[in-house]
Amino acid sequence: MIEVVTVSTERELAEAYAVRLKVFVAEQGVPEEIEIDELDEVADHFLGLLDGRPAGAGRLLVRDGIGILGRLAVLAETRGTGLGAALVRAIEERARARGLVAIELHSQTHATGFYEKLGYRQFGEIGMDAGIPHIWMRRSLTD
Repeated sequence: MIEVVTVSTERELAEAYAVRLKVFVAEQGVPEEIEIDELDEVADHFLGLLDGRPAGAGRLLVRDGIGILGRLAVLAETRGTGLGAALVRAIEERARARGLVAIELHSQTHATGFYEKLGYRQFGEIGMDAGIPHIWMRRSLTD
């Protein structure tokens, strides 16, 4: 069973951080000092649970009336279960509830197909972030 919760306790936040660290730092080699950053203090955090166990995470920031979906992570052994899509949809719902008109995200280029299936479109140029190629993507929330 898939469940996505908006983080409301220190334990849930620690579980979300643990997922992010496993995916981005241990698996992808992102330096820990840039993975957990000052923006985490002002973000809405989300924890994805698969059969009651932490398996995914993401965050929502707000910049100029636009939601910024970031740090979306799903443990390798749970990819393909629908948890990632459930996390994106939960973040979108939170953004709508906050009155935001669109969501943008900085996707790793290998993940653009995943986001395109969820209605996101690429814009701008490919650039490097933590040594990994990324491109900006956007989805209107008013469609």
